[in-house]
Amino acid sequence: MSTEESYFRALSKLSRDMAATDDYLKMGHLLVSTAVKTLKAKAAVIFLMDENSEDSISSNAVVQVGLSDKYIHAGPAHAVKISPQLQEDGYMYFRDATTDKRLMNREAKKAEGIGSILSVPVLDKGRMLGILSLYTKDIRKFTKGEIDFLSILAEHGGSRIENALLIQRLRNQSRIFLKLAASISESLDVKTILQAMTQDLVKSLRLKAAAVQLLDEDRRTLKRVACFGLSEKYLNKGPILADKNMAEALKGKTVNIKNVLTNTGIQYKKEKEEEGIISMLYVPVKSKEEVIGVLIIYSGRQREFMEDEILLVTALAYQGGLAISNACAYLVMQDDIKDLKENIWSHKSWF
Repeated sequence: MSTEESYFRALSKLSRDMAATDDYLKMGHLLVSTAVKTLKAKAAVIFLMDENSEDSISSNAVVQVGLSDKYIHAGPAHAVKISPQLQEDGYMYFRDATTDKRLMNREAKKAEGIGSILSVPVLDKGRMLGILSLYTKDIRKFTKGEIDFLSILAEHGGSRIENALLIQRLRNQSRIFLKLAASISESLDVKTILQAMTQDLVKSLRLKAAAVQLLDEDRRTLKRVACFGLSEKYLNKGPILADKNMAEALKGKTVNIKNVLTNTGIQYKKEKEEEGIISMLYVPVKSKEEVIGVLIIYSGRQREFMEDEILLVTALAYQGGLAISNACAYLVMQDDIKDLKENIWSHKSWF
């Protein structure tokens, strides 16, 4: 069998096997296993973009085969360093992994018995999703055909993995919405409901943080009633005023901020930079037809929030407003108008 025919058969089998699953981890394992078997290598590993770090590849292997559990990969700084060259040249070749000064953890590579390394970008529609690295036992020079095969493998697999991640994200979003709807129907504990919502949002959309802020009685300052992912230092930075972006959200508009450092309407820029916040999304929270606060999500990398993500956050903000409306209705039903009037803006009765 010719080399070209073996490559074609390997790609055909990989396509069939990937079509049989929607689990991105299984797809990744199929990908690295195909690379090792077809190119007769020692090991292979896939690293994906860290969704919450600007231009960074996660230092944790998403999937790998052929490496021992004790082997420690280089940190994300190394991936950031080589990513531009990977995108420009299409691959990077390290002839001797134990002596090449471009690599980190050379002693660990020597102990693991790694000879040469070939790395290619994992792509989807030209966008870099991560890195596929192939490890050999002995020092080895790769042919153009081998480099092209690994590159095709990475691009083919990248497209499938990205689709699987999209399906997973949509499923997670549906679960979050169902969970919140069930909580609202079963409880009047608004603080617990909103706190769980922020936590679920961060995990589902792979965000840095999320928070719900409601207008105080003066309707100029806001009170944070639920949050997840923000440090105590950031939370204690000072009063939250209805700045330009917040003011737009309080008018009922969704505000998408790509970079907080260049946006003129951002409050506490220095503190946001120190916290590692890059992009933000403001979505109004309504009780009946009145805007009473804002649901904010924070990203640690610059990103354009996708339509399905914005729709999810908007739907959850609406559900959060519904939970607050239910709490108000309950107070009215208890004929405690005085308590409602005293606490509706200070939120004491809800939290």
